[in-house]
Amino acid sequence: MKSTLASGERQIWSVGDLAARFGLETHVLRHWEDMGLLSPARDGAGRRRYDADDAFRVATIMRSKAAGMSLEQIRVLLDGAAYDRHVILEAHIADLEQRMADMELSRDMTRHALECRAHDIAACPHFRSHVQDIVDGKIGQGPTLAEALRGGPRQPF
Repeated sequence: MKSTLASGERQIWSVGDLAARFGLETHVLRHWEDMGLLSPARDGAGRRRYDADDAFRVATIMRSKAAGMSLEQIRVLLDGAAYDRHVILEAHIADLEQRMADMELSRDMTRHALECRAHDIAACPHFRSHVQDIVDGKIGQGPTLAEALRGGPRQPF
């Protein structure tokens, strides 16, 4: 159902139309509904009908997933009454800040590697300074480097 706006009407999308709008498969929207992230209205035949508020929820879910949030964290984000909402969101902010710091260090290391004249970059004393903390075992309170590289362990959210 391609919806068009008549004067004073609100835009309504079918599951297929909304999925296409965001480049998703319809089963993704259905899964997010099963997870409690979406609750579209239903028409008389029981078909899902999404409005602008639903579209903003889908956009929020997509942006949050791109930032590394789990569906459970996103569910809490979207639930203003969740008892542990602030704890989970503060933990996510701390995770984002750590990842941004790690990316900044990686960018600096890569820039040095790009400009360094050493044939063996790992032998360059200045380059080595970029990874000395890892060699010394001082990589912070988060997951080990190996865990970070393979994507685990995950927070229990």
